[in-house]
Amino acid sequence: MLHPFIALIPAYEPDARLAALTEALVGTGFSVVLVDDGSGPRYRNLFAQLQPAATVLAYDTNRGKGYALKTGFGYLARHAPADAVIVTLDSDGQHTPEDAYRVACCAAAHPRALTLGVRGFGKGTPARSRFGNTVTRLVYRVSTGCRVSDTQTGLRAFCAPLLPYLSAIAGDRYEYEMNMLLACPRDGVEIVETPIKTIYLDGNRGSHFHTVRDSLRVYSGILKFAASSLTGFAIDYGLYSVLTFALAGLGAAAIPVSNIAARIVSASANFAINKKLVFDSRESTFKTGMQYALLAACILLGNTVLLSFAVNVLGIDRFAAKLFTELTFFTLSWLAQRFWIFKGHKGMKQIL
Repeated sequence: MLHPFIALIPAYEPDARLAALTEALVGTGFSVVLVDDGSGPRYRNLFAQLQPAATVLAYDTNRGKGYALKTGFGYLARHAPADAVIVTLDSDGQHTPEDAYRVACCAAAHPRALTLGVRGFGKGTPARSRFGNTVTRLVYRVSTGCRVSDTQTGLRAFCAPLLPYLSAIAGDRYEYEMNMLLACPRDGVEIVETPIKTIYLDGNRGSHFHTVRDSLRVYSGILKFAASSLTGFAIDYGLYSVLTFALAGLGAAAIPVSNIAARIVSASANFAINKKLVFDSRESTFKTGMQYALLAACILLGNTVLLSFAVNVLGIDRFAAKLFTELTFFTLSWLAQRFWIFKGHKGMKQIL
């Protein structure tokens, strides 16, 4: 029988610190579920020794941290009490049972939220950890409008009703935890923070995080939006350039006509990409399409007026003016899409 406080630990090729952590968590009152993420035959005795103090889930091939977490989520969805609080921890000893308990209590007080145990990044923090978290924190805030102090923390807690939602978030490796942070603000799931100790062992050399490969996975959700915007801009700017030459005989009317035609084509492409690939919106295509059309019309009007004024009145080069207006309305478009059109998934209210 699992206790209301459950510690879920994904582990790949762990050392003796996992045994010490498991023992301490059990002594603190946690039920412990370990997921052997394909560590291999050399580690079977270690995991076997942790039973029956802990429940051990295992599979043969290394699948990644996200897959291991979701394996645990699936097990807990079937076996955990309805009022359970699940705390995820790393297996390398960087999280203490006391902090896990503190984060669990915070999650119990905020049953509709994802609770993060956030570290300080002062003196003694490895340079790559400080730099990585600083950059990710800034990019994350720009992308979501949400402030998170520690985007890379593995100490997180939530109540059992969130299990189906978190299990459905994409990602099988390190990108999963970032995808979780990207999805929650979009879907109306509050993110709550509580401070924890900052512990780095041996300069964090025990981490299985691959700096280049896994960083690309972590940033993939953010990069999708940037790629979509660049694609739309390339279509818009390229078609605008062609049309201004082709319609030069229209005189001053060539600028607004070219801009409107280019905008209609690029906006249609941008909507399709953002709905499906960037925001993964499950809202009605008709509803979001109408909202996007209204947004596009407003932006098109403002964009065309500003562009025509810059070229025909101020005498600015038509290509430089186009770049300036695009940068201005790119920001407005992103904010409207992020917080109005694609702000959430249709099914979230039923889950919570």
